Amino acid sequence: MDTKALLKKVRKIEIKTRRLSDHVFGGEYHSTFKGRGMTFSEVRQYQYGDDIRAIDWNVTARYNEPYVKVFEEERELTLMLMVDISGSKAYGTQDTFKNEMVTEIAATLAFSALQNNDKIGLVLFTDQIELFIPPKKGKSHVLRVIRELLEFKATRTQTDLAQALKYLSNVMKKKAIVFVLSDFMTPDYKDTLRIVSRKHDVTGIRIYDQSEAELPQIGLVEMQDQETGQRILVQTGSKKAQRAYQEHYQDTVERFRSTFNKSGAGTIDCEINESYVKKLLGYFKTRGR
Repeated sequence: MDTKALLKKVRKIEIKTRRLSDHVFGGEYHSTFKGRGMTFSEVRQYQYGDDIRAIDWNVTARYNEPYVKVFEEERELTLMLMVDISGSKAYGTQDTFKNEMVTEIAATLAFSALQNNDKIGLVLFTDQIELFIPPKKGKSHVLRVIRELLEFKATRTQTDLAQALKYLSNVMKKKAIVFVLSDFMTPDYKDTLRIVSRKHDVTGIRIYDQSEAELPQIGLVEMQDQETGQRILVQTGSKKAQRAYQEHYQDTVERFRSTFNKSGAGTIDCEINESYVKKLLGYFKTRGR
């Protein structure tokens, strides 16, 4: 993609996703993900209705009239976007590919964090770490994140989420809000996720195409795994092949949900032709209660 086309695409995504974050997600994001606690701000004169437990007795004695302590939420947080850019991300049978939806969701989350003055970082991974952008604030930084999501070319095609989570643990010493965007067609990551979820607020967003749930009946075809590159001949009309495929797919979905839930992490399932806006809003509102 040439520079002019890239900038045009970045701008298009910025306009769409920033509008969503400004008018829809900003408040929900703020109320869902709290700061690290309350920090002292100032003292002021007592007003009718103030909690008497907030009275600063030392200042009150000094001025011979009641004063209260004022606390503010220590708001600054860090949002880490962990994005799977393996071979299966280019899959899609309708109008949208997985990687296109992933980019829009990540951009919406990033602009929501920006609106709340939080830092934003990015990890692009396959079965290795392809790119790490340390957390920073600012619009120019968010636009860089979007450019990398659009333009970065992975050097590998397979996926290893456990390895990516280990890397996150090593580079992020303080608690962060972590969104993992993937189809989660990856080897076991249960133990690593459990460790990471103890420290960070983790949510997995599974991006999928409904056509992946069933094997299309189109006769004998040669198929290639987009991640491993392995080619095999499959009789797609075979009931045995159909059943084995469906069972494998359902096992992958159930492993994602149960592993995240047992680790205390959140989950969102988003089909590429669904509205990710509704999915994210529903999740934020449920979490913010």
